Amino acid sequence: MAGVAAPPAVAPPDQVAAFDRVWQAPPGLLGRLRTINNIPVAKRYMATGFAFFLLGGVLALLMRVQLGTPDNTFLDPETYNQIFTMHGTTMMFLFVIPFIEAVANYMLPLMLGTRDLPFPRLTALSYWTYLFGGLLLYSSFLFGVAPDGGWFAYVPLTGREHSPGINMDFWDIGLSVAEIAALGAAAELVVAVLRTRAPGMAVNRLPVFAWAMLVTAFMIIFAFTPLIVGTAMLELDRKGITSFFVPAAGGDALLWQHLFWTFGHPEVYIMFLPAIGIVTHIVQAFARRPVVSYPLVVLSLVATGFLSFGLWVHHMFTTGIAPVAMGYFATASAIIAIPSGLHVAGWVATLWTGRVVWRAPLLFALAGLVIFVIGGITGVMVASVPFDQQVHDSYFVVAHFHYVLIGGSVFPLIAGLFYWLPKITGRLMHEGAGRWSAAVMFVGFNVAFFPMHISGLLGMPRRVYTYQAGLGLDTWNLLSTIGAFALAAGAVMVVANFLWSLRRGAPAGDNPWQADTLEWSQSSPPPAAQFPRLPVVHDRHPLWDEDWGPAPEDPADVNAADAESRAEVARMDYWPTRWRGTLVVALHDGRPEGIAHIPGPSIAPFAMSVGFLALFAAAIVDEVPGMLAGLGVIAVALVLWFRPQRSEAIAMEEMATTDTTLALVQAGPRSNGFWGTVVFVAILATALISVVASFFYLRGHQRLASAGGADPELVWPLVATLALLAGTAAITAAIRASGRARVGAMRVALLVAFTLAAAHLWITGRALFGAGLAPAASARDSAVVLVLGVQALVAAIIVVMSGVALVWAWARPRDARGHAVGWNTGLVYGFAAFSGLVTFVVVFLAPRLT
Repeated sequence: MAGVAAPPAVAPPDQVAAFDRVWQAPPGLLGRLRTINNIPVAKRYMATGFAFFLLGGVLALLMRVQLGTPDNTFLDPETYNQIFTMHGTTMMFLFVIPFIEAVANYMLPLMLGTRDLPFPRLTALSYWTYLFGGLLLYSSFLFGVAPDGGWFAYVPLTGREHSPGINMDFWDIGLSVAEIAALGAAAELVVAVLRTRAPGMAVNRLPVFAWAMLVTAFMIIFAFTPLIVGTAMLELDRKGITSFFVPAAGGDALLWQHLFWTFGHPEVYIMFLPAIGIVTHIVQAFARRPVVSYPLVVLSLVATGFLSFGLWVHHMFTTGIAPVAMGYFATASAIIAIPSGLHVAGWVATLWTGRVVWRAPLLFALAGLVIFVIGGITGVMVASVPFDQQVHDSYFVVAHFHYVLIGGSVFPLIAGLFYWLPKITGRLMHEGAGRWSAAVMFVGFNVAFFPMHISGLLGMPRRVYTYQAGLGLDTWNLLSTIGAFALAAGAVMVVANFLWSLRRGAPAGDNPWQADTLEWSQSSPPPAAQFPRLPVVHDRHPLWDEDWGPAPEDPADVNAADAESRAEVARMDYWPTRWRGTLVVALHDGRPEGIAHIPGPSIAPFAMSVGFLALFAAAIVDEVPGMLAGLGVIAVALVLWFRPQRSEAIAMEEMATTDTTLALVQAGPRSNGFWGTVVFVAILATALISVVASFFYLRGHQRLASAGGADPELVWPLVATLALLAGTAAITAAIRASGRARVGAMRVALLVAFTLAAAHLWITGRALFGAGLAPAASARDSAVVLVLGVQALVAAIIVVMSGVALVWAWARPRDARGHAVGWNTGLVYGFAAFSGLVTFVVVFLAPRLT
């Protein structure tokens, strides 16, 4: 069985030195701000995420001190609400998902056998935006206005009437910054797994962690986007601009719960699926055999991701929804236990049939497995409508979701740290201390959270800051508090072990665990380019075969691991030396399709994040000049981001004279930019679905007349819709003309497309601002404004994109970079036409048919 093809002899020393220089991160403080390499950015990401984890843990301990004894006055109600809100927000939004994305940013290029992520500037932007968003949220403590409406922000309690301060504005707007970061990282990971892999790494050879992150990234796209729409709607209500959730104006508070839990329940599995990938690799490494039934593991990952979007209403069984709906969601909530159970069965079977080596990573993974199984059992219990209605909003539910989230996410993440930190730092953590910390955390967790099942069944409600003596809750709460401090002690042991290992840990070597995947083929820590000599893989477990030894030809192997692929890859040994480049491969079989240019260091991601911070911070306090300043910084950063790069020009010149059958891929369906735009369109489509669903939800529940009078006219909206349809034909013609080098036709078609997009934007803006709508007084008008506002945003995007494509066509008509802008504009333009048609039907035509 052939695993990894051996690269030929090492390149000359001067070529090696030049190659290393081009991949090095720039030095100095300014260099740190300009760095976009995935390794240093991911390390910052992980450090920041773990810091937020420790902050969230401290907040949890403060709550447990307050609840440790009855009638306690350690915290007053307002402070408790703030701490409770920020604890949940930190753990759900600022720790688990960002930390998972950080681990993936570091490990995926190594596991996939590539040199970096496809959009490293997006990686840097995601990190800085996440950091600034978290700091913005926590700065609310400095002003005494920390969010206090719960991490779920249920309305009407978080509306202007019941929460008049800016506490929840910090939550609403600060959270939006973190959401943008999560979406950016997800887009990066989707394209990375699909397009930048080692030749021969077909989809049926992907590491399980790569599959887990691919499914997770898609889930983030489809789950976080409705949350962004929902938080925008909530903030507009709080500013008095709209009335989506105001019953007196025809709004409905339950619409918020639908939007929030459309995100909230998939988020549980967004945190769980990467843990499945981590545990799978740990189990098979220490069982010394491949995981049992790889296809079933992958299908279970996909099934879990798909089913997770059909469960959100089980959080709403006590809100008075129809019994038929409750039956459906109860069934779906029970069914999703099947793929989760298959993962557990696969791990048990792998360990049962393997030669197990007991080490700290495996102990943490198994501790999390036991805890997660208990949480899964109680999850099936709360999927039953009658039982859920009895324990809803009780501490039984608190116990359940902590068993699921900590067992299914936190313990596996710590296991992953023990497993991968030797690769990151080059040193092993102390094995004995690791075993003790696993034991202390396991016991501490169960002492902390298992009694909550009992206190919940005894009637203790969630979200209360104290309770009376004599209710039978004293002992159980005291046990929970003791267990929480024991759990914290175990976490401190992990941190101390890590700090000790940085200086005194034993050298790890390249592959201390004798694992099977490509990250263990490189040095510890890995080089800046990760794979100066790109591998060609032949197997799902390459390092368990001949460990970089020569691989015999297998006539039955029809994938990309053939002589031609190896010859192409060999040409890229320590090359290119003047710009950053890596391979892109076919989606299904991993066959090389071209060479992609990877951008170099840039200040643009940091500058754009500063602009986001200024924009959102000013929005919290309604400072229009600050918001305009933030928009100005963002505009400048965009120019810096997309201006022509010298390294791109060098790459184009060099590839024109290089003897290789692989071309520099810059435009069209083979380019990374094209696939990144596809992901962007998926985000826009999800936003459109969310706003249209909200529109019909409000109309269906209230059916109020528009406060602005009669329904708007049809003629101009119809003209606007036809303009985009015609513009789509024009942009398609421009793309075809660019491929045939017909410069004049391309310019004319782009000019037509730009003009029609601008006309559509003007007409949509006229309908939005000039139709006498009164969104502050009418939920129906608010819904109209929401749909029109999204369409106006999409129209503005294509105006800018088609304008940039037009400038390229006039200035450099034969430049492939300009052609790439045209291709990407065509994708977004086509979606804009579709969304324009949907907007016309929903806002202008449907009201006349009902």
